[in-house]
Amino acid sequence: MTGNKAKTQPTVSNRTLFSVISASSVGTLIEWYDFYIFGSLAAILSSQFFPQGNPTAALLSTLATFAAGFVVRPFGALVFGRLGDLVGRKYTFLVTLVLMGGSTFAIGLIPGYATIGFWAPLLVLLLRLIQGLALGGEYGGAATYVAEYAPEGRRGFYTSFIQTTATLGLFVSLGVILLTRESLGVDKFAEWGWRVPFLLSIILVGVSIVIRLRMAESPLFSKLKTEGNLSKNPLAESFGKKQNLKMVLLALFGATAGQGVIWYTGQFYALSFIQKACNIEFVQSNIIVAIALLAATPFFVIFGGLSDRIGRKGIMLTGMLLGILTYRPIYDKLYSLADLTTKQEFTDARTIDRKLTKQPNGDLLTTTTTTHFFMDGLVAKDIEKTVSTKTPANQPTKPDRTKAVTLPTKSFWLMILLVFVQVIYVTMVYGPIAAFLVELFPTRIRYTSMSLPYHIGNGIFGGLTPFIATALVATATKANEAIPGSVDKPYLEGLWYPILVAGVCFVIGLLYLKNKSTSTAED
Repeated sequence: MTGNKAKTQPTVSNRTLFSVISASSVGTLIEWYDFYIFGSLAAILSSQFFPQGNPTAALLSTLATFAAGFVVRPFGALVFGRLGDLVGRKYTFLVTLVLMGGSTFAIGLIPGYATIGFWAPLLVLLLRLIQGLALGGEYGGAATYVAEYAPEGRRGFYTSFIQTTATLGLFVSLGVILLTRESLGVDKFAEWGWRVPFLLSIILVGVSIVIRLRMAESPLFSKLKTEGNLSKNPLAESFGKKQNLKMVLLALFGATAGQGVIWYTGQFYALSFIQKACNIEFVQSNIIVAIALLAATPFFVIFGGLSDRIGRKGIMLTGMLLGILTYRPIYDKLYSLADLTTKQEFTDARTIDRKLTKQPNGDLLTTTTTTHFFMDGLVAKDIEKTVSTKTPANQPTKPDRTKAVTLPTKSFWLMILLVFVQVIYVTMVYGPIAAFLVELFPTRIRYTSMSLPYHIGNGIFGGLTPFIATALVATATKANEAIPGSVDKPYLEGLWYPILVAGVCFVIGLLYLKNKSTSTAED
């Protein structure tokens, strides 16, 4: 940035600044809440919207649908980024909020696969794509809006409050899911209660719309508009000029791609791994992640503020490097905490409970729960569900088997610590990223230019992390079943994807990023 930028930066009172941050953060938090409840309920949604018979394929299909919302985010960044640079920040991310909230509410109304067949997954996919497009325009608008109000030299600190909303959105989504599940009970929640978190979002969106309608336009954008200096073609100016295109590519491959995989590994894949690989009971697994997220969230602001003093580069690259070096030992330890093959069972204490339930269609559901007790205090339940169809032969279907492990106190808190460490990495790479991106580009094309690398890095590289990691583990597990011992610790194979992406990004960032903005364009 040029030295005269501070002279053109409008003076804004602290009260106005925190009102801007609050209004932007509330709306962004709600949008992340909308986006996250789909990922958090992936296991249940796979049984609702996809044909049964192959649970792994259904889960992968659900994760692929979830990932589709991330893949289209760069297109949303282009559409809404251009609109934001032409029309204004305020009205653009007001539109994205309405699209996001409406899509989430509609997902809660879609009948299941058993009712409307393949229309169910197709409608969910369509709404996920709309969500992704909307989120592609939301983040750039909120971050740009706050940054253009923030005083010079304090952008890292003030924009870091926007960064907390992604984690808080996940935290709130987990809270609503757990509260609904505990209120309705496991069976009702799995049957129809999962719709409640989706439907509740419409109330939250309504509140956010009222708040955002009261917001004024960004002072820097208003100044450009008054002077007649707005970009006539933000897309051409952002990606058609060599210098700006260079900054876009450097932002993507030197920062946001690595930041994206660190973020989604530490939050989403951690939860998926705990539930699927470790078989931790649903409520306890969500509590583990929720506590870790709540404890680590203040560090977004700490590292954002620190980046104002020592620069963005060192903090972000350190977060990537720590993930690269420690992910495998961290996840190996997570797995060992619930690995029943290494624990001694009190065999005499084992209990077996059978329950027979008549289904609405006349079928009989037999649920057999075998509870195992171990010396370290761990409790594991093997749950087998068999449906006997209403036929002359009364032929039972193939049993559906699941495990539910409840950790003892010591292991429970150790697992929280291991997730907390991963979220600290997330705060290091994500806390400073908004200020870093904002400072790369001039005001006239900022919304467009920063949104694209952010959403490719997070939407594609980061958003695909759960799906690719789960697929890698499934492939390694099958290979190990075919040739025992062919893959050492197949449950860790999914980590190679974030390690590789973060590694490439770390090298490029180390060689080419500068601690301060490399842009010479004036605001």
